[in-house]
Amino acid sequence: MTDNVYKRALTFANARLWKLIHVDILLLGALLLLMAGGLVVLYSASGEDMAMVERQGVRFCIGMGVCLGLAQLPPKYMRRASPALFVFLVLLLIGVLLFGVGAKGAQRWLALPGGLRFQPSEIMKILMPMMIAWYFSDRQLPPTFKEVLSVLALILIPVVMIAKQPDLGTALLVAVSGIFVLFLAGLGWRYIVSAAVLAPAAGYALWHFMHDYQRQRVLTFLNPESDPLGSGWNIIQSKTAIGSGGLYGKGWLEGTQAQLNFLPESHTDFIVAVLGEEFGMLGCGILIFSYLLVISRGLYIAGTAEDNYARLLAGSLTLTFFVYMFVNIGMVSGILPVVGVPLPLVSYGGTSIITIMATFGILMSVQTHKRAR
Repeated sequence: MTDNVYKRALTFANARLWKLIHVDILLLGALLLLMAGGLVVLYSASGEDMAMVERQGVRFCIGMGVCLGLAQLPPKYMRRASPALFVFLVLLLIGVLLFGVGAKGAQRWLALPGGLRFQPSEIMKILMPMMIAWYFSDRQLPPTFKEVLSVLALILIPVVMIAKQPDLGTALLVAVSGIFVLFLAGLGWRYIVSAAVLAPAAGYALWHFMHDYQRQRVLTFLNPESDPLGSGWNIIQSKTAIGSGGLYGKGWLEGTQAQLNFLPESHTDFIVAVLGEEFGMLGCGILIFSYLLVISRGLYIAGTAEDNYARLLAGSLTLTFFVYMFVNIGMVSGILPVVGVPLPLVSYGGTSIITIMATFGILMSVQTHKRAR
């Protein structure tokens, strides 16, 4: 009897401790599992480059610091700051178009002191749902037709700027993050059906605004074998790597596609192909299960949030994270066009890791700042 009371008291104390420092232990555990697995796969995908793994580890630590820092900030303060931050970031996007730093034909960065670069479009993935959630926070839901048009205009402004950099993949993700808030706000079925009907016309118009390399990606997706040594090389080698892994894989560091450099961008966009070749279907299943743990916890936090702002923001951020995962795995396996979206918390990256960890800091804030009932 005494032991049971002691265990219950200890469990209660631990729960109070995690809430006191504003950490959701279940979400944190799932994130740590993903990051640890990502470092293991990155070591192989980078050609056993320990320096790259160490840099990724440093970025994870910085991202964790950002996550825990944002978790201390109550959602009500985020709501108040959302409009000002959104306007400031739109000004930064204008700055990118006017005097941004270019690389590989794209102008997406702002130069910072010390030779560092900053990509404002990555931060817009967070500020877009923050802004739309703020817009709906004190309004009667579901939204009216006028409110839907206002939100679409808010979404369109930064999306067009990002697409002109050009960065179509990020532009679409920013648009999706805002549209998710609109959907969670109770968007009527007539709007959804109308959007589905207009989608082919919108796709036709988008085709004419695409750059040549973007059109080539779509054509390669439809028929990668049309240019197996050129534009179709990446996806053909990716599917070969995944298929050759079988059920259990070839073993860690034993994959031929990545180790012999047949698979380009193996440490970034196509890292899941390395995972599939070396750890097989079992390894891919564990990866997807880990993502589902994170996503299910995020949806639970959104569903139990106290107000419209927190609920819409948490739900949108969680669903956007799902889109990151789905798009990357889809493009690597050949069911979606290649759009340059990294696999979250697994692919090698900088700004994207900080952005993703910031989203989970917001989720922890929503979960741990609830008033006692």
